Amino acid sequence: MHHIVEKLLDLSFYTEGPVVDREENFYFSTLTGGEIVRVDTDGAYSVWAKTACPNGQVILPDGTHWVCDPKQAAVSRFDATGEYQGAVIQCVCAGAIVQSPNDLIIDSQRNLYFTDSIRTDGKVFFVGSDGLERIVADSIDYANGLVLSSDERFLYVAESFKNRVLVIELAEPGIPKTKPNVFADLPVHRSGNPIGNLPDGLAIDRAGNVWVAHYGMQAIQVLSAGGDWRFSIDTSLPLTSNLCFLEDNPERQTLLVTGGYGEPGPGGVVQVTVFP
Repeated sequence: MHHIVEKLLDLSFYTEGPVVDREENFYFSTLTGGEIVRVDTDGAYSVWAKTACPNGQVILPDGTHWVCDPKQAAVSRFDATGEYQGAVIQCVCAGAIVQSPNDLIIDSQRNLYFTDSIRTDGKVFFVGSDGLERIVADSIDYANGLVLSSDERFLYVAESFKNRVLVIELAEPGIPKTKPNVFADLPVHRSGNPIGNLPDGLAIDRAGNVWVAHYGMQAIQVLSAGGDWRFSIDTSLPLTSNLCFLEDNPERQTLLVTGGYGEPGPGGVVQVTVFP
């Protein structure tokens, strides 16, 4: 296995929330920079939307974006042109207080899962396409990135301050069959300082490997479908926040990776290409 890291952008603010639309334009958020940025297939950069503190985001099939905003304790909705359309969830979900929405995913039925990133009692919330709200898991020490297996039976969640990835088997959407179990413990920063670890965003490939943006380690950690550590990639971003696949095939895997050199900035975006 070898890989290539290519810097795409340097920015004033640390970046998060990488996503790609059907036309292969990509987007990312700048948190305290307050912008969602779009980069088209020609490399043209534009501010697509503005909001208080955009973090993780997803694009729905109709081009709508749902975006976590911890400053507003909300999951916000933007139409396909970047116009704000109100909150999907704000301050309360399933009867519980929502403090700091961080990352989110949508399943094939347009059900929403999102994390609330607080210490010791972080949560994973569910909002069904029918509006039904549930708490999927709680008592997580800073729930962060999350991703579903391809069959949507297993939900993986980064538990940042425990430096590990949890897995929850689902009986049906939003209903856990098991309590969160440890899927994998991650490599530990040599400093011994927990801030040097902190798994953040997650992605999953066609083979079921889980790819982890390891915030404090300047790295992506790649875990097998069984939870074994496979290899690490130096991203060149000292703070590596999140990642998404641009392509995933047997000959080549390409990822868009966000993060930066400090918070609130400066930030960067890189492309990582992995050859088996």
